[in-house]
Amino acid sequence: MYRSILVPIDISESELTRQVIPYVQAHAVINIAKVHFLTVIPSHPYYSTLGLAYSAALPKLKDLQEEALSRLNEIVKEFKIPMEKVQTHAVTGTPKDQILKLADSVKADLIIIASHRPDMTTYLLGSNAAAVVRHAKCPVLVVR
Repeated sequence: MYRSILVPIDISESELTRQVIPYVQAHAVINIAKVHFLTVIPSHPYYSTLGLAYSAALPKLKDLQEEALSRLNEIVKEFKIPMEKVQTHAVTGTPKDQILKLADSVKADLIIIASHRPDMTTYLLGSNAAAVVRHAKCPVLVVR
């Protein structure tokens, strides 16, 4: 019986979110769990990892978090879980680190995470999903 389920959501990947919905709904229904939805805003813009220049007009971090949380709250409605069973979180940092940190903080009994289709650099799982599976202190359901 799960009491705390963590569901990391990449708000820019709607297809991955759609894949996770039935699994989260099933676990939320059969358990008395609180479902924690998390989105992580990378601490540096994605394009900086590609060696491209930073924009002079980067948005403020607080504004990014508020926008991400607003978007996450809209996405969570698609899961059709009673709102009293839901809590949303938007944080900044490295996705895998923030997922594991929140899992510890909310004493997650289960993490349900979507994974990209693997390529040569992430042979079996996406890098974030693989890191979560490796380091989580609770069961992890990987959906792809």
